[in-house]
Amino acid sequence: MSPANSVLILLTALAVKHFICDFCLQPAFMYANKGNWRHSGGYIHALFHAWTTIIVLGAVFGINQLNSLLLTIGAAEFVAHFVIDYSKVNIGKKYDLKPNNSEWFWVLLGLDQLLHGLTYIAIAYYLVT
Repeated sequence: MSPANSVLILLTALAVKHFICDFCLQPAFMYANKGNWRHSGGYIHALFHAWTTIIVLGAVFGINQLNSLLLTIGAAEFVAHFVIDYSKVNIGKKYDLKPNNSEWFWVLLGLDQLLHGLTYIAIAYYLVT
């Protein structure tokens, strides 16, 4: 498989994975507590993203065991995801941004998703360089 095809498949798989983890498989205790660093919800959500990123990387590149590269990327995904979500939630709280009271809620949600997407682009870039 060419590097370009690998990157395209990887980014597609990460985008689908992200949608599933962020919008389909996120129970209330996670999304209600991502802005509270003392609650496990945000950590578990970020860990879920990190673990599924590791699974996607292993599947796309045919890696059948954990190694230091996968664990490093997973750790980076965990930190990035937690910080992005924590920041989004707390900025939204600070300015009382809700879907029904401000278009800035949607801008913030879009920025959150953009930053997650850029994280995946950084992962792909790291892997192919």
